[in-house]
Amino acid sequence: MSNSVKVENRMARARRRNRTQETPKPANPAPAGAEGGSFKPLGDHQIEQIVAAAYEVLSRTGIEVGAGAPRDLFERAGCRIDSEKSRVFIPAHLIDDALSNAKPEVLLAGREEKHDLHLGGRRVYMGTGGQAVKILGIDDIVRETTLADNYNIGRLVDTLEHIHFYMRPVVCRDLANEDIDINQLYACVSATKKHVMSNAYLPERVADLREMGEMLVGGAQAFDARPPISMVASWVVSPLRYAMETVEILDEIIANDLPVVLSSAPQSGASSPASLAGTLVQLTAEQLSGFVYVNLKKPGHPTIMGCVPAQADLRTGAFIGGSAEFALMNAACAQIAQHLKLPIYNSAGIADSKIGDAQAGFEKGLTTATAALAGSNYIHHSAGFLESLLTVAYEQYVIDNDVNGTIMRLTRGIEVNEDTLALDVIHDVCSGGPNHYLGHAQTFSLMHSEYQYPELFDRRTRADWEADGALDLRMVAKARARDILSNHWPEAIPDDIDQKIREKFKILLPRKSMKP
Repeated sequence: MSNSVKVENRMARARRRNRTQETPKPANPAPAGAEGGSFKPLGDHQIEQIVAAAYEVLSRTGIEVGAGAPRDLFERAGCRIDSEKSRVFIPAHLIDDALSNAKPEVLLAGREEKHDLHLGGRRVYMGTGGQAVKILGIDDIVRETTLADNYNIGRLVDTLEHIHFYMRPVVCRDLANEDIDINQLYACVSATKKHVMSNAYLPERVADLREMGEMLVGGAQAFDARPPISMVASWVVSPLRYAMETVEILDEIIANDLPVVLSSAPQSGASSPASLAGTLVQLTAEQLSGFVYVNLKKPGHPTIMGCVPAQADLRTGAFIGGSAEFALMNAACAQIAQHLKLPIYNSAGIADSKIGDAQAGFEKGLTTATAALAGSNYIHHSAGFLESLLTVAYEQYVIDNDVNGTIMRLTRGIEVNEDTLALDVIHDVCSGGPNHYLGHAQTFSLMHSEYQYPELFDRRTRADWEADGALDLRMVAKARARDILSNHWPEAIPDDIDQKIREKFKILLPRKSMKP
């Protein structure tokens, strides 16, 4: 058989395979929910070793649970209890039972379907994160964060395509504790119809948060079918200790049927072992104990694995979020979650730099790309953060939107099928057709589906850039943020519903009047 015939036969087989494997070409070159999974820092056997070690930690070392209802729940389920040391030892069969009842996919709905997050598998979504205590203003002045910042950042996020969800980003330093829960949620949901994740400081406020969510969507049935809000509970303090006051909040979240993230955030070398693998073992054990607890409370409750491994700089003890080690551990957590068939929330984009400079760009790109390529589902902190979680900046959200869009294009990967192999196109151009591909019909047809174009990153010539003022990226982003904040006032809550919310709750944010 001649070489030409072999080549033709090979291509014919490839065409037949592609006809059965092709998926519709996305209209968006960087779609939310693109599937990752191409980056795998752990091999299959290593994942199995880590999970098996986590099982051993829970049965041998156990987890500290203070006296009270949570420990009693574990004891009734058959866990061995060391009351003197407040330790609960969880047997393997309870972990297996929890995993068998856990939902492999969780819907976090937007108030418009285009904003829905279908968490599970290797689908990737990126958004904001929370609890910064400082904000770098457009005027470059750093100040404490306020309730209004949650609203104003939300208005920015509402316009930014590649920030897929809105997790309340900053602490309301201007409010009393009893006023924070309902007001921070209101500030977020009044700024955008994207899915909002929040938290609660007081267990008695959780039912109020659920009620506000129901008011937004038209009742309990609509809420349960498409939950527009969800909660995060940092119910464990590393290493391996339940934060009993937060467990009370978790109990209320479960009782009120709110989707929940079980968030634990050990720092390698400080609150978890210095070895990255050891940190992953401890973190997995903490997570598995949480899934057991939720399963004992309410089997099948929509629960998301919340892994936020970080590290301490062992020279200073400082929290670090922009390192290769941080990137590796968060990507590895995505693999562990996929192995356990659990949806995952984890972290990226926590720059240690104090401003949006080259260091910040590198740290954000490194950590966000690895998490996305590993197939993390809900990547929070991916936008806005600086100074190792302490500070956010308005212009940084605009910059990170471009970063996220580029990474989502990277995550989507390369489609290989009969059309994209472009055999006829190559033949046309090289056999008497147009003498370049710029003029070919395929190029025009793929221009907006194959290629991602950043909004702010400058690709012009130096001469054009200089003629336009030679502005650096931060300057351009500040101008863009200022324009959005001056002009974008979303109608995220209809007036009649807003009025009912204000009659029901003590809302402190004046509508449409809090300018930065």
